[in-house]
Amino acid sequence: MKLLTLSTLLAGALASFGISAAAASASQFSDSQVQVYRTTEQAVGGISFTPSGRMLVSFHPFYEPETKVAEILADGSSKPFPNRDWQGCVRADGSQKDPDTCLNWVLGLRTDANGIVWLLDSGQASPRVTPKLVAWNSNTDKLERIIHLPSPVSLPESQHNDLLISPKHQLIVIADEGIATGPVGDKAALVVVDLKTGQSRRVLQGHPSVMPDTKRPIVIDAGTAGQKSIPVYVGVDGIAMDKDEEWLYFAPLNKGELYRIPMLALANPSLPASVLANQVQFWAHKPNNGGLSIDVDGNLYLTEVGERRIGIIPASSREYRPFAADPRMIWPDGVSLGADGFLYSAAAQLPLSAPLNDGKAENQPPYYIFRFKPLSAGVAGN
Repeated sequence: MKLLTLSTLLAGALASFGISAAAASASQFSDSQVQVYRTTEQAVGGISFTPSGRMLVSFHPFYEPETKVAEILADGSSKPFPNRDWQGCVRADGSQKDPDTCLNWVLGLRTDANGIVWLLDSGQASPRVTPKLVAWNSNTDKLERIIHLPSPVSLPESQHNDLLISPKHQLIVIADEGIATGPVGDKAALVVVDLKTGQSRRVLQGHPSVMPDTKRPIVIDAGTAGQKSIPVYVGVDGIAMDKDEEWLYFAPLNKGELYRIPMLALANPSLPASVLANQVQFWAHKPNNGGLSIDVDGNLYLTEVGERRIGIIPASSREYRPFAADPRMIWPDGVSLGADGFLYSAAAQLPLSAPLNDGKAENQPPYYIFRFKPLSAGVAGN
């Protein structure tokens, strides 16, 4: 969920917070529910599975990877997706490609029931390009369509992080964290894309439900010798949608509350901003979290970026509790449903990267992709 310019923006602010890489003791966690599914040589951000079971990942853009999106093959190796030509918008000689033929900065990716892979290109790697959604048909291996997200839907501060697809409402909803130009996501918002027209709207910007709590930094490994505080304040990050496509659940990373809003409200472009804001409901208290997913019974699963674990908010109690953990789960980011019924999450090791670790790069392979069983069947598209 991080931005490419953090090293210059935050180096001074983080100097007093950096520490060496202190691995948490395995005895702190109950990891019986977690399996290591794959290891990779590059940090993974987003994960998506096609209906045929192909595993696609974004390599975390924080590390400026040469390959933006890849398919993880059965033997654990990877190959660029959709192909090598799409990886990066600058040629070897320094000339620029047509932005509609390349990927610039990708974290979020989702696949619909028809095998269309939607790649969310936030466009913020230098030189910046207009953000866009790239729809690639994984069955025919051809470009399906591109939906541009120009101003005023996208701002200079926009960091489009995650997305979900609503076939029922023919919408894509995007979480814009708002931290592309600085460490405080005070321009965070949701972006609603009409799949029938390709038109998009920026909604809820400035509303408390999408804004970070600037008194709540990201705390890593709280209560251990390696505890540190990272003064980055991320707006709306994780989003999920229930099986009936009635509710969108969402939350800023740096906030103790999670919210929901009716999908019908988001689908109504004529709804005044004030009326839309009044549709937002508080749902539950939570820790700082990145990714968000849901099962058919409405249980929500959250990646705790500071605590090497996955948590759950059961629909029955709406009270957060830890669910599954592993000491190698350093900054679990997104969480996605696999074709086998497991939920998948990857650990990106962001707290060990130089910008967030007093200038010392202690992140290193292997990077882990974990999986765990939800309490009930997961919801496709989450």
